[in-house]
Amino acid sequence: MIVSWNWLKDYVPLAVTPDELVQRLMMAGLNLESTEALGSDVLIDLEVTSNRPDCLGHIGIAREAAVLCGLPLTVAEPGVGAASPASGRIADDLRSYTSVTVECPELCPRYTARLVRGVKIKPSPSQMAVRLATIGQPVINNVVDITNYVMLECGQPLHAFDFHKLAGRKIIVRRAKPGEPFEAIDHKTYTLDSEMCVIADAQRPVALGGVMGGADTEISPATTDVLIEAAQFAPLSIRATARKLKLHSPSSYRFERGTDPEWLDWASRRACELILKHAGGELVEGVIDVGQPRAAREPIVLRLSQLKRILGIDVPAESVRKILAALGCQEKSHEPAQVITVPPSWRRDLTREIDLIEEVARIHGYDKIPEDASVPMVASHRTDADRVLAKVRQVLTAGGFDEAMTASVVPAKWSAAFSPWTSAEPLVANSPMLEGADHLRRSLVPSLLDVRRINESLSNPVIELFETARIYLPQAAGSLIEQWTLAAVSGQGFLHLKGLVEALLAALHIERGLELADFSHELLVGGRACELRLDGQRLGFLGDIGPSSLKAFSLRGPAAIVELDLDALVASRSQLVTTYAEQSPFPTIARDINLIVAEAVRWADVAATARSAAGKDLERLEYLDTYRDPQKDGPGTKRLLFSLTLRPKDRTLTGPEADAVRDAVVAACIATHGAKLLT
Repeated sequence: MIVSWNWLKDYVPLAVTPDELVQRLMMAGLNLESTEALGSDVLIDLEVTSNRPDCLGHIGIAREAAVLCGLPLTVAEPGVGAASPASGRIADDLRSYTSVTVECPELCPRYTARLVRGVKIKPSPSQMAVRLATIGQPVINNVVDITNYVMLECGQPLHAFDFHKLAGRKIIVRRAKPGEPFEAIDHKTYTLDSEMCVIADAQRPVALGGVMGGADTEISPATTDVLIEAAQFAPLSIRATARKLKLHSPSSYRFERGTDPEWLDWASRRACELILKHAGGELVEGVIDVGQPRAAREPIVLRLSQLKRILGIDVPAESVRKILAALGCQEKSHEPAQVITVPPSWRRDLTREIDLIEEVARIHGYDKIPEDASVPMVASHRTDADRVLAKVRQVLTAGGFDEAMTASVVPAKWSAAFSPWTSAEPLVANSPMLEGADHLRRSLVPSLLDVRRINESLSNPVIELFETARIYLPQAAGSLIEQWTLAAVSGQGFLHLKGLVEALLAALHIERGLELADFSHELLVGGRACELRLDGQRLGFLGDIGPSSLKAFSLRGPAAIVELDLDALVASRSQLVTTYAEQSPFPTIARDINLIVAEAVRWADVAATARSAAGKDLERLEYLDTYRDPQKDGPGTKRLLFSLTLRPKDRTLTGPEADAVRDAVVAACIATHGAKLLT
């Protein structure tokens, strides 16, 4: 935001030098880009953060200067009547000329219009032209320059239409039609979509709401009647439209950050006042004001004791009240221990007690807080997600894995290579962060495979990697799920990663059995890939990378992958703090079982049957080996060798009792899976 020193003094009687004011602004949170003397003026270029859109106009900077310097702020009321606070009011005189319909209030919450007839288009007055040119705003003609002047004055963008060029003399605020063309005032034609807001007349779009006006209705030397638009637009819609069309403007910059709804009417009246003064004409009585009721600002309670606790110093109660009042806050009540106040409409960033404490601190002066001020500290509470992440890192690093960090955008080829969570098309960035990488990833696996490739090229002997990050899963309704995800890549194969998942579940005290369901994907080897489930809910995917996929990612050695939904782990965890559990004082007793089963029978199914049949005395079920001997056992068969470890909690298990448990497991496997016991 470039600020003119001379312009600023219209609102605040500054007695300090520009350098002194800049120093105070910087200490209060507005970063300085540069200062430049230009003739009798001084230009101050300030970096305005996204939470302070109120500082995107000279009046906003003047408010800051007035508070910091303890000076009065003078902003005159325009010499044009204010709109009725009742939304939807339309004066009879103006209604006979035009109508306004808002069909998409979610994109345009409020739209106002005023009409000035009989204007004369000519060059702007010298003072206005000089001020605009000084801060880099092109000078066009008196009416257009006035709309820009008011925007730079108060931060509310405006637009002026040549009223006689509006077909049907109607304003319709609607969503653009898919593929609808629009010629902007830069005389380029843009193709719109239904997520964009347009200002249309009875026939076609005449402006791209909040971004840029249209060439068909721009002000020209022949213009005599001017319709002044002042509106609010949804910030997210404006940002998406400007980025998609690569069409950025001073208006879109401000609407993206949010404008002050209470100053919208002031800006409209101010523009009409200046038009009447510098372009002549007659203001049609009344205003069209269509939109949703403005939400009331909620009061905030500021406990004065919190200032000492957080800042380390005492600020007198009267000083606190004075600072808040100077910032525009409306005091509702005050007591010795607290102040209740309502923040002004232009400070939408003030919503909590801590926000008011920050305001008091920066206006009172950070330099007044001693370096050795005592601030009590208390340990913060770790969320369940933080605790799960700590367990994940502990288990994986203990398993020999190194943590990787990769970019959230990937090439289209990687995005298409593996996306098991959704089949919806990925989101594509208009401005790629990296060359060739513009797709928001739907899986972490391709990124980790590329990291493995890089490590192979550097001849690293051990390449065990994991990453925790968000992936972006578009939904059919147009929404987006940012899923917190864990992925790991290993050179030790499917079973190693499966054991790693089981160790992770054990560390999180998730005692429910891990279920393996059929899953196939062209990236993975058939028969060595599965979907992981807990209680029937999808947890993730596991599998060995196929030969063709290894070649596609330029990998030399074998690789296996696993990808888990960490949000599901957080929801399923039993407990996150390790507690003491009494161990059985009685010895264990083991029994090995060797079964012959059909090739199609999976170990996971046999294990589930064995656990169910073994009962409460089963402490551990351990897979040992798979062996195939078609000559002895017949074709299409395999041997599964596993071990039962038994230990009751209240007694020593006898040999016959252990044999009975083993026999029950064998009988269940024979009945369920057609198994045969190998003796």
